[in-house]
Amino acid sequence: MTNLTATGGVTGPGDIGRVAIGDILRRAAKRFADRIAVTDGDRKVSYAEIERDANRFANYLISRGLKPGDKISTICNNSVEMVKALFGIHRAGLIWVPVNTMLGAADMAYILDHAEVRFALIDDMLYAQPERRAALDERKIDLIAVDLTGKASSLGLDQFNALIDGHSDIEPEITINDRDLAMIIYTSGTTSRPKGAMHCHLAVVMAVMSNCVEMGLSRNDGITGQFPLFHCAGHVLLLSFLAVGGRMSLMRGFDPIACLDAIKRDRLTIFVGLGLMYQAILDHPRRGAYDLSGLRTCIYTMAPMSRPLLERGITEMCPNFVLTSGQTEMYPATTMSQPDRQLLRFGNYWGESLMVNDTAIMDDDGRLLPRGEIGELVHRGPNVMMGYYKDPAATEAARKHGWHHTGDLALIDAHGEVLFLDRKKDMIKSGGENVASVKIEETLLAFPGVLNAAVVGLPHPEWGEAVSAFVTLKPGVSADPTDIIAHCRKSLGGFQVPKLVTILDAMPMTATGKLRKVELRQQFSEHFAKAGA
Repeated sequence: MTNLTATGGVTGPGDIGRVAIGDILRRAAKRFADRIAVTDGDRKVSYAEIERDANRFANYLISRGLKPGDKISTICNNSVEMVKALFGIHRAGLIWVPVNTMLGAADMAYILDHAEVRFALIDDMLYAQPERRAALDERKIDLIAVDLTGKASSLGLDQFNALIDGHSDIEPEITINDRDLAMIIYTSGTTSRPKGAMHCHLAVVMAVMSNCVEMGLSRNDGITGQFPLFHCAGHVLLLSFLAVGGRMSLMRGFDPIACLDAIKRDRLTIFVGLGLMYQAILDHPRRGAYDLSGLRTCIYTMAPMSRPLLERGITEMCPNFVLTSGQTEMYPATTMSQPDRQLLRFGNYWGESLMVNDTAIMDDDGRLLPRGEIGELVHRGPNVMMGYYKDPAATEAARKHGWHHTGDLALIDAHGEVLFLDRKKDMIKSGGENVASVKIEETLLAFPGVLNAAVVGLPHPEWGEAVSAFVTLKPGVSADPTDIIAHCRKSLGGFQVPKLVTILDAMPMTATGKLRKVELRQQFSEHFAKAGA
């Protein structure tokens, strides 16, 4: 039966009922025109200004000949201009391809080539980098600059603000369907070449609506904005707060004092960060000078926090801590823990599935498992990606058996909470036993002086894989690997205790704070062979 037959010949709503990312800003700007939407240090920008300049940029792009479905990149760190540009891109019906600014020139070039990008917005100081500039010039990418450091003119680039001046501030009439491709966000590449996760307008808007409800957001809320907007987490947080009339304090990277200043200056109510960021704030000698009583929620993401750190955060920063999770392929968030369960159910409890998606545990044969059984974490919902760009094989593998596969090993407990156990690729098989690296990492983080920890399995002639730990220490702290191993023996089984503990000056990380364990595996792959086991 066709839709027209089912509705008695009545057509659907068409453009009247469209779902589009750009509409989030327009509706908010009508309600909150004079309210502050974003700040950047002492710079304060209203909803009305972002709405006006987003339309000007959209009309500029159209005047340059770009048409709906064309791709445009941002090679930018957080800025007011980037926020305006993002909405202009969505308003023009273009496909946004953000480039992680921490990537080298070769990886940047790979993304631009793979996505067939020919137009980009770039920060002036990034274009000033010789290798990056050469790669862009070689590809004849049309560039316009965000003039953050005053170098744009000397580099021969036109400036964003100058280019949009004089263009119409009326929103262009562009037909957008909710399933139209809106963005291609490339994965962090923690294991291999990044893949381009494709998302439509509906996926992003549904995730935003879910976040607003699940986080209880209102027009009185403000959030720290140190997460990069080129990452899905930073992007969806921006949209979620603007949807309700809230505000975001933009930052170009993390600095503990900058965050504390923003919380005080902009009356922020929510802090979001990695465990390492909380540690830096709590340990900072000037922390006591800041009143943090206005914070109502602290969100941590991407990795668990040690119990001592979490207890300090709850006591010294905010009583309500929650852990959220998601991934580039599932527009975040997908799960969230509850504040009242943080210390009752300590560990890698990712919490409950959010209202926007279904969450289940699946075995290798596609059978959904009952509560308490271990398998792969899978999802369904409107926030799942459309697939990987130009990669039908990887797309098919990711949606095997009709669910999106995360690659995470987990279980759902009797309370309906997801307990993350490990990445499937990070499950270590040592001497016939399965060892979850995350359990060892939790134990290492509880050792006084350990700042960060990563555990991998390294090839071993006797054990198959040997549990191998890598740690960084807090500033001014020294430790002996034998003491760390002794600490592990107190709470771990013999097969779980690391056979190697190596202290590093720094961990290999992605720009969004994820450990690049693949680099540790590669760098130390021959350790036991060379040591004669």
